[in-house]
Amino acid sequence: MRFFRLLKIILIAYRFGLDEILLDQIRLRALKVFSLLLPFRSKLKQPRAVRLRLALEALGPIFIKFGQMLFTRRDLLAQDFADELAFLQDRVPPFPSGQAVKILETVYGKPVSEVFSEFDITPVASACVAQVHFAVLPDGTRAAVKILRPTIAPVIAHDIALMETGAWLLESIWPDGKRLKLREVVAEFARHLDDELDLIREAANCRRCTGITATRKSW
Repeated sequence: MRFFRLLKIILIAYRFGLDEILLDQIRLRALKVFSLLLPFRSKLKQPRAVRLRLALEALGPIFIKFGQMLFTRRDLLAQDFADELAFLQDRVPPFPSGQAVKILETVYGKPVSEVFSEFDITPVASACVAQVHFAVLPDGTRAAVKILRPTIAPVIAHDIALMETGAWLLESIWPDGKRLKLREVVAEFARHLDDELDLIREAANCRRCTGITATRKSW
């Protein structure tokens, strides 16, 4: 699975001409001629920052989220990249409501109707890690139920592993790689995703910061 994911990343990077950004660096210019000989080269009419955003969107929600994090680290990015990454939006279709209900019933060990007096099977929000459903507790308290996407943990693990390998490679061959501390950036992103996967902790933070009642989160 990881090999095919890596192949997809390479093909998308090449499709949007991201290789040119790296091959313009002094130590990599010798490879540029070879890159131009490869097939399926897209017409690179768009600015490099736009192509980076489009590539992240094509790679899926985890990479979109990575781009969103990079946007907050303007100290690491050229101005054009930072400005363009601001347009990234984490728009991910929800997973089927039937799966959401099944996950809840597995977690609680009983039907959803016995856990909530009302449960809206249509999600109110959907992102790369989880989606949110509105519900009403038996005592009448309104609640938001956040449910992790099925199999999202191994997807994150695979993509983070590839990002770590890519960061190590870039720090080895790209003059600016070590200065930008790419491996530290990926490690920071991995910690951020770990926090998002820990829904119990998020529920506790929700109570402390907003006073909003949060149900037991589900995975």
